[in-house]
Amino acid sequence: MLEREQLIEIVAAVGAVLLMLGAMVAVGSSYGAENSTLSPEGGQMLVAVIGVFILLMTGVGILLAYLLNDPGNGLETSDDDDDADAKGTF
Repeated sequence: MLEREQLIEIVAAVGAVLLMLGAMVAVGSSYGAENSTLSPEGGQMLVAVIGVFILLMTGVGILLAYLLNDPGNGLETSDDDDDADAKGTF
């Protein structure tokens, strides 16, 4: 069975991909020419959709990393360490 965190990551990724596919279909149907090609404005819109998708996936990745970070896995830093033997050495 899938873990909760893994299921959240899958749902977020699939949702973002479905959103991109919907946006691409919308651009294709709005800016498509009669011979099944894309107009120049449609090409620009498609490039914009791809750029927004990249930024969206970056944001989703950062958000998931922040929300799913387990505090007990050693990724956080602590200033009150008693292990001072390596501090200030050359």
